[in-house]
Amino acid sequence: MTCEAKGNPEPEFRWTKNGQEFDPFLDPRLMKEEDSGTFVIPNNGNLTVYQGIYRCYASNRLGTAISKEIEFIVPHVPKFPKETLDPVEVEEGQAFVLQCNPPQGIPPLQIYWMTISLQHIEQDERVSMGLNGDLYFSHAVEKDSRRDYCCFAAFPRIRTIVQKTAMSVIVKTTNAILQRRPSLLMPSGVKTETLLVKGEDLKLECIAEGFPTPQVEWVKMGHQLPSKAKVENHGKLLIVPRVEQEDSGKYMCKAKNTLGEAVHYFPVTVEEPPEWVSEPESQLSMIGSNVLIKCSASGTPQPIITWRMNGVPLQANRKVLDDTVLLRNAQSSDSAVYQCEASNRHGTLLSNANIMIMNVPPMVLTSEGEEYSAVDGKAVLMHCKVFSSPPSMITWSKDDSSESVEGPRVTVHDNGSLEIYRVEKEDAGQYTCLAKNTEGSAAIDATLNVKAVPPENLQILKGTTAELSCLAEYDKSFSNDFEYFVEDGILQIINVSHGDQGVYTCVARTPVDQDTASISNPLARLSFCLSTEFIIEYEESQWEPGNWKELLRVPGNHNSAVLKLHGHVDYCFRVSGVNTLGRGPSSKPTERYKTQPAAPDKNPENIKIEGRLPHEMDINWEPLLPIEHNGPGLEYKVSYKRQDVEEDWKEHMVKRHSFLVKNTPTFVPYEIKIQARNHQGWGPEPKIVIGYSGEDIPSAAPDDVAVEVMNSSVVKVSWTRVHKDKLHGHLGGYRVIPQKQTFKSHGDKHTLTFPGDRNHAVILGLTPFSEYSLIVMTFNGRGNGPGSHPVNFKTPEGVPEKNPVFRVAEVQKHSVSLVWDPPLEPNGILTGYLLEYQLVNDTEEVGPLQTVDISNPDTTKWILRDLEPVSKYKFYLRSCTTMGCGPVVSEESITTLETSEGLWKISEALNTSKTFHIIDGLEPGTEYTVRLIPNSRVDNSSVFEDVISTRSAAGLAGGGISTQGWFIGLMCAIALLTLIVLIACFVNRNKGGKYSVKEKEDLHPDVESQGMNDDTFCEYSDNDEKPLKGSQHSLSREIKAGDSGDSLVDYGDEDVQFNEDGSFIGEYAGRKEKRVSAEIKATVQTPA
Repeated sequence: MTCEAKGNPEPEFRWTKNGQEFDPFLDPRLMKEEDSGTFVIPNNGNLTVYQGIYRCYASNRLGTAISKEIEFIVPHVPKFPKETLDPVEVEEGQAFVLQCNPPQGIPPLQIYWMTISLQHIEQDERVSMGLNGDLYFSHAVEKDSRRDYCCFAAFPRIRTIVQKTAMSVIVKTTNAILQRRPSLLMPSGVKTETLLVKGEDLKLECIAEGFPTPQVEWVKMGHQLPSKAKVENHGKLLIVPRVEQEDSGKYMCKAKNTLGEAVHYFPVTVEEPPEWVSEPESQLSMIGSNVLIKCSASGTPQPIITWRMNGVPLQANRKVLDDTVLLRNAQSSDSAVYQCEASNRHGTLLSNANIMIMNVPPMVLTSEGEEYSAVDGKAVLMHCKVFSSPPSMITWSKDDSSESVEGPRVTVHDNGSLEIYRVEKEDAGQYTCLAKNTEGSAAIDATLNVKAVPPENLQILKGTTAELSCLAEYDKSFSNDFEYFVEDGILQIINVSHGDQGVYTCVARTPVDQDTASISNPLARLSFCLSTEFIIEYEESQWEPGNWKELLRVPGNHNSAVLKLHGHVDYCFRVSGVNTLGRGPSSKPTERYKTQPAAPDKNPENIKIEGRLPHEMDINWEPLLPIEHNGPGLEYKVSYKRQDVEEDWKEHMVKRHSFLVKNTPTFVPYEIKIQARNHQGWGPEPKIVIGYSGEDIPSAAPDDVAVEVMNSSVVKVSWTRVHKDKLHGHLGGYRVIPQKQTFKSHGDKHTLTFPGDRNHAVILGLTPFSEYSLIVMTFNGRGNGPGSHPVNFKTPEGVPEKNPVFRVAEVQKHSVSLVWDPPLEPNGILTGYLLEYQLVNDTEEVGPLQTVDISNPDTTKWILRDLEPVSKYKFYLRSCTTMGCGPVVSEESITTLETSEGLWKISEALNTSKTFHIIDGLEPGTEYTVRLIPNSRVDNSSVFEDVISTRSAAGLAGGGISTQGWFIGLMCAIALLTLIVLIACFVNRNKGGKYSVKEKEDLHPDVESQGMNDDTFCEYSDNDEKPLKGSQHSLSREIKAGDSGDSLVDYGDEDVQFNEDGSFIGEYAGRKEKRVSAEIKATVQTPA
């Protein structure tokens, strides 16, 4: 039982057995190893006492790591029970089963049916052994009678074979065997639920009885059988090796003969053991920080995550968020080994993570007494590297001063280093770095020396002018006696040559002292021997004549080189030298040299495998350059095979640099290699490249989509990742599509793309106080997969947008009228407006900010009163909801000196359907200006403007003719008489006209008219109650009520005529409503 661990201090080991403490040192039979948790159970004596589930714990003062559970099984020797079996008697043609019932033992188990003489029982379509070991006979025949049917059970792992008592079968013969339709001996019932783990072999079995012997067929409902599926045991056993998720589904077996068939269904579900998605990682963290330990696993069913700390279940005070343990404000007591265990019914994963929360006083890692030198005017960096927990505060001081070094030229970096910019002489001295935290402090000293700017060495090109400068400081009292050897300390050397190189010294002298400074002037020699390196170039005459290319660089101390060349190329070479001053001219080209043809010395590179279509794989590569062919007849051998199955390489010879493989499975891995060949032979053995066949769009949508509203415009979306078997390609990422729901229709939708493998995203920029519908989909190189089920959510209220219009409508001496429009996006329910204003005259001082809280959200105008005359005011307006007020809009205005002659009054908004408006409350004898303007604060232009005058009070008192009583009485009398006359005429016309028509019909019968009445109107009399399609009901009622048929003769003198369709024309048509004649016309037309 192996258990090894390492740590500092050395770990101690302990074991548990079946959850109880187990000490191997207390059992003298067990052999122990020093400094290890491993112990050995000797294979002698009674081992059953050691059976159980073991777990090892390795601990030191920093934590405890645990092992996976180890189960120790001591198998017993399996045996068949001793029993006496009665002979099996069966009539010929009937089905029967010989049961094996093998004993329990260590798998795998192998069953054999043989005779006493160890001859195998012959099996065929009629006789076969099931997966349970029983021997099935579809129907009995005479030769099945025997007395030595023996079942043998073999257990290879324990090298044991056991035999069951021999069984006898007696078949009674009959004169005739009755035929019968199939029925299933195995399995029973209508369907069998089958559950497998991914990677296992699916074995489905159907054994039927009947006569003639039934044949068994297999199908997968709605799909084809997997290509890897195979049928064994004479068609009775279906095997699908190494099942995947796509092998799930509903399978059916069908047993049939000439008399009928029997079916059985197998719903198959493929699940998966746990697999790490994110394994917990060891961490080193500071005290007070927040530590996240993430652990997630995939599997079917979804694994259950169990957390432990030092092997003990995690306490409730440590917060677990989904798949993450959060150590908030971590302390040293949180240092431990944390275990994450992911398990489902198919397996368990265990991982240990060492979490160290350190508590360490500062330790300065930079050496004590470091010396730094800096040039006057340059920058210097002095280091102070510190290790501590919690982080230390680092300060620098100078020359034992208690004050910290500060200033615009000084920066203390996060890593503790002190940087001084533009160093001055006064910066020289001793510096101290002090590191301090809650656990203690530490310090080091460093020294800074500041030096003057030294003269710089010069490198001068031959033939140019060299200028050397020398600057010295001296006591100004020696100003008359101070001298250089050259004027102003500047030495010029014109037309520099090789003889001028050397070391030059500048001497500055006074009567009491002198000082020198030196500078060397090495001159670069352009001769061949002074080159630092050589460049060898080549030119070939076949592919790119005249184009020189670099072939090799050689160190300057070499004068020859061995070149690696391509075959079948006509070369020419040249050499040039390079030194610190640049590159010199090239040598004259050599004579041409042609190499012999050779096999390719390299294979194509940059192999790209693409799949533009689901069942294709396009292989492309970068072809060899013409010079790399090494000879004529270049071509490529493309070899490929599937990586996930055992198969031979498929090879194709091509001359182009691409090859298309068709009829491939969708998105499966392939091994590809490409080898070059010409007439001289093959190139080197190619490298194998892994690629995938063509992608197809994902077939599944993310599940468990959830939305967490963060604020009024931000939400967090989470989902369950799409299984890799449903991606059908390389995962590109996920797309989230939020769509705003409006009152009338769906709003615009925009797609947000989140690349990579992830299960959440944050959506920004949503409209507050809005309803959204959101879907999530995955995508690969082929396209988008199906969208998830829509998730509806509502964003909370936010603050409104700024008002689109805010302006000054009217200005008076002490008042200002303001108007505005509501915000286009209130982002909630408006609660009102916040109006502020203040005096802002052209001085820097401003007056106090006055506030007006407008609680009515329908208000769009306001008058501010009691303002100072001839003063500049600034006005601020914000729209408000319950969440607060939105951005401000402002306007400025200056009050007037005098009150204007009139004050504009604004009516309420008028309905656009109105064509008039009454203005009341006007004063008599006053002139008014009336304007009609749009109710839009954007457009301030007048639609209509006019000047009107009201009558004076005197004019109203005198009155005119229209206000006199006699005039009003006369008009009323005239109106009454007119009304009486009209009523009399109307009554007389109705009475006399009706009977006149009737009399004329009796005195002057018209055969033609009578026939028309009988034949036409009577025939369609139903139309009075049921108007034809296209007629109007009101017209039909008019015809019936008015009895319009009687009036035809009344207008006979007006030259009444009838059209071909039966309608009439004449004076009557002109007097009656056209709608009536149209109704009659439609009535006659329709039957035709």
